Amino acid sequence: MTITLHTVSGSPRGWRVLIGLTLKGLEWDTRLLQLSTMEHRSDAFRALNPRATVPVLEADGLVLRDSIAILAWLDRRYQKHPLFGGTADEAAHIWQLTLECCDYLRDAGNNLLAPILLAGRPLPKEGTAERETFDAAAAALHAEYRWLENLLDDQAFVAGDTPSAADAVAFPEIRLVQRAVETKNEIMAPLGFDEPPVRYPNVAAWKDRVAALPGMEATMPPHW
Repeated sequence: MTITLHTVSGSPRGWRVLIGLTLKGLEWDTRLLQLSTMEHRSDAFRALNPRATVPVLEADGLVLRDSIAILAWLDRRYQKHPLFGGTADEAAHIWQLTLECCDYLRDAGNNLLAPILLAGRPLPKEGTAERETFDAAAAALHAEYRWLENLLDDQAFVAGDTPSAADAVAFPEIRLVQRAVETKNEIMAPLGFDEPPVRYPNVAAWKDRVAALPGMEATMPPHW
């Protein structure tokens, strides 16, 4: 079966699928769309996904256009190295954590990083309403870091001792924060993200652990 993944370099949702494919030990072709030319809004891509969002996965006539649906399909289609556990209880646990990462960690990260990395906004002056918005977004992201820090206190990965769909969702979000720290430190440091390894050692060790898994290097955004 030929698997083709349509995505955008650095898209967290597309990155989830790349990690899922890697954890499964599968081979695939990546089709990177160019945002600069609005390729995701082209007629050709809209024929695959009328919503003009990524990722989209094609596999022998099957077209899937949601990252979590793709991970679920991969797990049913290729049962080796399960992403959602092997029992009903394991599946419920992993699904719960995966969706919490989707709902809370993703929103917290995007609310802080989109203005910084995508819009290129500088850090507002203290005491302004705009700075209060930045500070509130940073506080929400710190809360999610603390949640992960506690989860990882006595286990190697987000849902237990083996990588799962929860790691596939969480890793891109945390790695994007690192990217912001590396490229926009003058903004991230005053918001408390200058040295996440010191503040959140469990999360830092987990991030390195996931990054060191076989094949993970190939999932990194090529434009980085």
